[in-house]
Amino acid sequence: MAAKDEPVIIKKYANRRLYNTGTSTYVTLEDLAEMVKRGDEFTVQDAKSGEDITHPVLTQIIFELENKDGQNMLPISFLRQLIAFYGDQMQMIVPAFLEQSMIAFSKEQERFREQMKAVMGKSPLDVMQLSAPMKAIEEQTRRNMELFQNAMRMFTPFPPAGSGAAPSSSEPAKPEPTEKADELQSLKEQIAAMQRRLDQMS
Repeated sequence: MAAKDEPVIIKKYANRRLYNTGTSTYVTLEDLAEMVKRGDEFTVQDAKSGEDITHPVLTQIIFELENKDGQNMLPISFLRQLIAFYGDQMQMIVPAFLEQSMIAFSKEQERFREQMKAVMGKSPLDVMQLSAPMKAIEEQTRRNMELFQNAMRMFTPFPPAGSGAAPSSSEPAKPEPTEKADELQSLKEQIAAMQRRLDQMS
């Protein structure tokens, strides 16, 4: 039995069955999805080797949810962009960027829910007038895009053009080796491309 403040251990057996050591019961991927929604912490281990396989199991849960009718949340354009980053120089930045973006979104969602409750709690005539909730949704989307872009800038290792970071004309910059300069230029272009994609999404 796991301690109260420790994550529950879920063991996955060779027959793909999942065993919750906290409740001493077999569970399904749907059960694990409900645990995530409740905020229950757990790790999934291979029953034989003890290897931590939480990441592939959570990925499998998303795959199952995305394949349910009316459940999919990930737009095709987002999936294409995400796939394109695998093996790319920007791959090391993407996980931290997505994590910070989701943290920011989670902090904002409660305020958004309160706004929607306020709208839906009015008279039926007010509920029929969709302009208020639509404006709230548009405002939330705009705020989220700003948060995403700010998170991206936080992980950008180069100052933007015209920021005044260029060396003084009286002190000429030392020339860098061609190979290193090419790598820096390539990384700058990758970051600029990502920023353009964010601008297009907004």
